[in-house]
Amino acid sequence: MTELQNSGSAGVTKAVIPAAGLGTRFLPATKAMPKEMLPIVDKPAIQYVVEEAAGAGLDDVLIITGRNKGNLSNHFDSVPELELTLENKGDDNKLGKVHESSEIAEVHFLRQGQPQGLGHAVGRARRHVGNESFAVLLGDDLIDARDPLLDRMIAEHDSRGATVIALMEVPWESIHLYGCAVVEETDDADVVKVTGLVEKPSREDAPSNLAVIGRYVLRPEIFDILDGLEPGRGGEIQLTDALNHLAEGKGDAPVYGVVFRGRRYDTGDRADWIKANVLLGVDHEELGDEITSWVLDFAEQLRARTNGS
Repeated sequence: MTELQNSGSAGVTKAVIPAAGLGTRFLPATKAMPKEMLPIVDKPAIQYVVEEAAGAGLDDVLIITGRNKGNLSNHFDSVPELELTLENKGDDNKLGKVHESSEIAEVHFLRQGQPQGLGHAVGRARRHVGNESFAVLLGDDLIDARDPLLDRMIAEHDSRGATVIALMEVPWESIHLYGCAVVEETDDADVVKVTGLVEKPSREDAPSNLAVIGRYVLRPEIFDILDGLEPGRGGEIQLTDALNHLAEGKGDAPVYGVVFRGRRYDTGDRADWIKANVLLGVDHEELGDEITSWVLDFAEQLRARTNGS
């Protein structure tokens, strides 16, 4: 997942990564450490997301943070003492990894202040983004670099002049866990027109099994819409409500969805975070063989344990 894609768009150059959440599902691990700094193999989750943005040509990255998130900015800063120590030891491999995190992109930070929802966090980016389209990447969703998504979304935004959101087919019995899209087919099997969004519908009421996942390419009109929104679910400003406004034709441009069929890792859930470590661990350049061998052996032990119970 470290290989960066080198395409992108001259029209979309900035990425916004909301990272102000408290990470309560990972307590006590996140009591003093941001959830975005939890490692996936040997890198914090937030680094994968910044690499994805930079790989799509978006090397101007704004991370929206909250209280007790200083470790995020520290990670993307240089550490002269550590670098000098590694240099003196001649450990070029580790030195390269340390440099990598501070050279991925031009990373900026902005405090959200009061945690008033994802829509509020995105709205805080207005001054940085200006009157340009921009991408939003949620740190809980990791997209495997071998299955690029953001490049395709930017291309659809450019060709259609539209807001573009990422969608993924999920089992019907799981749709109640997601925002769900009301869609119309286009002449492209991987692109749909979004005419509405339903937040966590029951299986019986779901208009599709296309779930919204954490990637968006937004036109600047989203800021005015967010400014005019009343608090929604949970008393917070919801990005989904603003997108629904656009999908219903109340904005200057329509909303399209790119259906992602690649590898995605949900690191916002404890069990899925563990799975992500295993799935990416077996493909790791240095650790892959060892982890794969261990997984196969452990699977045999589990099978024997299950058959013997």
